[in-house]
Amino acid sequence: MTTHPPTGSDPELLEQFRAGKRFALARAISLVENARPGFEALLHTLHSDVGHARRIGITGPPGAGKSTLTSRLALEYRARSQTVGVVAVDPSSPFTGGALLGDRIRMTNVATDPGVFIRSMAARGSLGGLATTSREVADLLDAYGFDHVITETVGVGQSELEIAQAADTTVVVLVPESGDSIQAMKAGLMEIADVFVINKADRPGADRLAQELEVMLHLRLGEGAPAAAGHHGVSLRTVGQASRERAQEAAEETGGWAIPVLKAVALTGEGIAGLAETLDRHAAHLRESGELSARRRRRLADRVRGVVDRDVRRMVWQSGGGEQLLLEALPALESGEESPYSVAARIVRAAEGIRST
Repeated sequence: MTTHPPTGSDPELLEQFRAGKRFALARAISLVENARPGFEALLHTLHSDVGHARRIGITGPPGAGKSTLTSRLALEYRARSQTVGVVAVDPSSPFTGGALLGDRIRMTNVATDPGVFIRSMAARGSLGGLATTSREVADLLDAYGFDHVITETVGVGQSELEIAQAADTTVVVLVPESGDSIQAMKAGLMEIADVFVINKADRPGADRLAQELEVMLHLRLGEGAPAAAGHHGVSLRTVGQASRERAQEAAEETGGWAIPVLKAVALTGEGIAGLAETLDRHAAHLRESGELSARRRRRLADRVRGVVDRDVRRMVWQSGGGEQLLLEALPALESGEESPYSVAARIVRAAEGIRST
């Protein structure tokens, strides 16, 4: 089969990138983020260098302290002489489409460390909290040689599920106040976590939230409530402890992963070392179980679909003249002479004509 890889990469930029020049990394990211000519060729050439970094996704509702926790985790890795690349996905500006840079401002304690590289990016309207471009920037950080690539997402609630497809390990960060909404969250964020972290655990309600999470994780095993829960007067603490022990037993029996519920105070660094150790354990579990390869294959398949979707949109709306056709059809749409379906069909036919030439 004959392949036609992208062409047009900058040999000088590639040489400087592979030589470890930080300015070359910054230039490469800008090239990719702005979809400038040659960006796909650069990513194509660097793909063979991708796959060495441990990819960690950090997500959770707004106000959970994700940025502070990310910066503390980066400091913990730096104390181990390991390097860290961070993709901080901020909300998009409604005016420019660019990132609002709030996350980067909150990570000033590591921003000047030569072993840490932080890039704030816009979600660009992606409901999943990540754009295809954000994942490509993570690839660049991986190819550059960082030991860990951390992606911290916008924090928009249940729609952030794409992070689970972009990371090896997904950390869901909650705060004690999350307890009231835990039932609503379980169909979304609750389903993607490899590790739960209750941040700001010095606030009231942290212990109760941890116990509620442990009970819910037990119920996800397909069982009823722990036996202790059926006795009048038994505390949630007792039920949570029973749930934790049962989940660990089930994991040991099946070779699975018992999702831990950790507590931390990122502002002071409390619990961060324990989080790093848990991430180490999960990385070892992924390697030994074969799940790491399975997750990365799913990620690659998802990336191909994302690139195809982006190219098709470009072909339809730009090369195929879709925007102009839509603009011309607006009066007929408004009068009822045409429907969105007939206009869409005409736009698709125009794009198909471009593709066949």
